[in-house]
Amino acid sequence: MTQSASTHAIDDLPRVQAGSFLTLHYRLAGPAGDVINTFADKPATLSLGAGELSPAMEQRLIGLAEGVRTTFELPAGEAFGERNEEMLQWVARKLMNELGDPDEQYAPGDVVQFPTPDGLDSYAGSVVQVREDGAILFDFNHPLAGQPVTFEVQLIGVL
Repeated sequence: MTQSASTHAIDDLPRVQAGSFLTLHYRLAGPAGDVINTFADKPATLSLGAGELSPAMEQRLIGLAEGVRTTFELPAGEAFGERNEEMLQWVARKLMNELGDPDEQYAPGDVVQFPTPDGLDSYAGSVVQVREDGAILFDFNHPLAGQPVTFEVQLIGVL
């Protein structure tokens, strides 16, 4: 006796596993609203385990079938760790002038990209305060560190 395709179709769909290459829409939101939302734009592509999503979010994806749309609620601190006060750092105006445009004006809330020491990547810091001498206090914590996170995902393709 043969089964119809509709009887076992969901079982035949690719499922997310470690190392899977994914095409997906996703939304990350904290208490203040969306931080990232690809649903209105083109989907994202990423490789599971490459560090593009936090380990806590990657764990939620393991085992999900292609085509699934679901939402996860991650408790405070789980998605991006707790806030770390040592990640608040003053940067001299002289260094900012060397890294970018000396005429750039910085204001609280601005997000600035910094090169990694090897120059191959970058990381972001948000401006917290600007002193009269031009020094700038940056927060290098992830914007959702220490906060509960809503992670909504729609898996378009799993390879």
